[in-house]
Amino acid sequence: MPRPDAFAEERRRRIAQTVAADGRVRLADLVREYGVTEPTIRRDLSVLEERDLLRRTHGGAIAVGTDHAEPSVTDRSRRNRIAKDAIAVACAAEIGAGDAVFLDTGTTVQAVAARLTQPGLNVLTNSVGVARVLADRADVRHTLLGGQLRTLGDSVTGPIALENLARFTVGVAVLGATGVTGAGISVADLGEAQIKQAVLDRARKVVLAVDSSKFGITDFVGVCGLDRIDVLVTEVANEQVRDWCAEHGVEVRQTP
Repeated sequence: MPRPDAFAEERRRRIAQTVAADGRVRLADLVREYGVTEPTIRRDLSVLEERDLLRRTHGGAIAVGTDHAEPSVTDRSRRNRIAKDAIAVACAAEIGAGDAVFLDTGTTVQAVAARLTQPGLNVLTNSVGVARVLADRADVRHTLLGGQLRTLGDSVTGPIALENLARFTVGVAVLGATGVTGAGISVADLGEAQIKQAVLDRARKVVLAVDSSKFGITDFVGVCGLDRIDVLVTEVANEQVRDWCAEHGVEVRQTP
């Protein structure tokens, strides 16, 4: 009869293979898949982390030394710059003079802030980067939400940010995401997801600004289905992406 530790090693080997292939795993999914307790899976992940085969996160694990770990804002700013600039121009065109606007976190949305030329704008944001871009714009009234500073995302999140956000209603919300599929949009951080979800209830029009590298990716935390998005702005939308959007009533703006 095989030893119990032999079964454990086989399970850990399969978990490591899954992380290597998918970039991340969820604790709850592993418990369900292998039919063992949560403490058992936590021990498996700890062993695999000691072997440098993955890195544990809250609620699961991510691959070591891959792009599936959430990159910093500085790293993200170097990627797809031409596409992001074109997307920013197109997103700015969705905003009218005098609009109340929410600008999300992320380098693409920060590029949108730099492209705003409309007079009389009221801009609400949880992005420190967006606030910096607009700081010297005397013609734009902007408000940075208070809350817990998240340095990796250069943003504020948490209960205080959500409480402050509830005071506002905006005409247009420009959101980013790190994953987009037919099932919806997702991001790497729970706090960021909660802010986006709250904004969806406060905005009359929601614009999703993402470059094509985000398509087909499911990140750690789901935000919403595509039916909550009004307009998708990207530099390349293939047939599959257009089918997703058509199914959920999302307008597609592909940059020139």
